[in-house]
Amino acid sequence: MLETKVAKRYAKSLLDLAKERGEMEAINNDMKLLAEVCEESHDLRVLLGSPIINGDKKLVVLKKVFEGKVAALTMSFFRIITQKGREGQLEGIAKEYIRALKEYKGIQTAIVTSAIGLDEKLRSDVYRIIKESLKSEIELIEKVDKNIIGGFILRVGDKQYDASISRDLRLMKQEMIDTSYVRKN
Repeated sequence: MLETKVAKRYAKSLLDLAKERGEMEAINNDMKLLAEVCEESHDLRVLLGSPIINGDKKLVVLKKVFEGKVAALTMSFFRIITQKGREGQLEGIAKEYIRALKEYKGIQTAIVTSAIGLDEKLRSDVYRIIKESLKSEIELIEKVDKNIIGGFILRVGDKQYDASISRDLRLMKQEMIDTSYVRKN
């Protein structure tokens, strides 16, 4: 809980500074890169979270990994974070920045899960329908899950619409279990 609060505070500060400097998108790209690298590199996450390793050494690693790939503001932010001893929060800060920027721009994320990927026409139709119904900009994320057999699952925020065949099969199975047969003599 505390980590989330810390991440939100630092992300908000970074977003405010990026707005002021007109670098919101550049910093957003940097935060996406940081989050991606952290997700892919267990070693980096362990290093950043380690209380044993000095912050200066962590900053050297961050410079080696990100220098030339991120904006000067992001590198300065890394320096501040390591000076404050919050480098273990960098992945959370990055994800929170991305979320806060979407919120600031009024962009909602819609996740569509289907058994096979959406073709271009269906993707544009789904995007248009969701955008019209929410009256908001949409970031459409597609996921493929063969376990749903067919149909789709749509998630926007904390709402979910499940129109998958696997759901229908589960409901039918439950209905068959719940319906007891009483034999007449």
